[in-house]
Amino acid sequence: MSQGLTPPPIPSDPPPGKERESEQNPRIFLVSYPKVIFLYPTLLAAFLAGLYTLIAKVEGKDTHTVCAIFMAVFAVNLVVFAFDFPRTTSLTLFFFITAVVLGLLLTFRLNEQLLPWVNAILSAYTPHANATFFFSIAGALAVIFAAVLLNVQFDYWEVTPNELLHHHGWLSKLERLPSQNLKIDVEINDVFEYLLLGAGRMILHPNNEPLAIVLENVMRIRKKETQLTRMLGALQVQVRMAPRGDTSLEG
Repeated sequence: MSQGLTPPPIPSDPPPGKERESEQNPRIFLVSYPKVIFLYPTLLAAFLAGLYTLIAKVEGKDTHTVCAIFMAVFAVNLVVFAFDFPRTTSLTLFFFITAVVLGLLLTFRLNEQLLPWVNAILSAYTPHANATFFFSIAGALAVIFAAVLLNVQFDYWEVTPNELLHHHGWLSKLERLPSQNLKIDVEINDVFEYLLLGAGRMILHPNNEPLAIVLENVMRIRKKETQLTRMLGALQVQVRMAPRGDTSLEG
């Protein structure tokens, strides 16, 4: 059992004075995050909408447009959260459909003679929320994110040239596995998640271990892959993306 907690799982570059020490004792931290981290666009949108509505209330401005924009960001973020987009083509199709829908809504809004009943529905849609509502959403998400960041300090993997270490539990329990001949599969199953946080799935296959270790939502997964390859040398890395011919995210 370890006697204390190791540094945070995503360390920054070492200071110049400690560069030699880092080279002698290289460590790479791998952290699996829950999918809630992909809701950060909603947090930012709620915070900005709260600021605008707070200012608009003082100046007596209308806030319906800002509320509608927030609802659009929230809806798109939920789509990302709920579904996987394994191909760049599916991502392009999603943006195309979104652009067509927004274009039609704008057309109906500016031309009332086209399908008057559609324009009547659009005119009746006037969402309204005050700054307290938006700040409450931003605050709730901020608390959840803070709890996630605290929790991952007690559940992460550390890779060294000789060992694969699993730190977990509030008392810092430690499991040790050999890192020699370690095989790694990198899977990018959702293009949206990769674009938002560079996230993907990493599967570790320790030597002589029957079960693979699956780490979901590893951020900056390409950088982690490069670091592991450089440190372990003989490391075998396989990158899976669908479809096989779609390589727009590789490299």
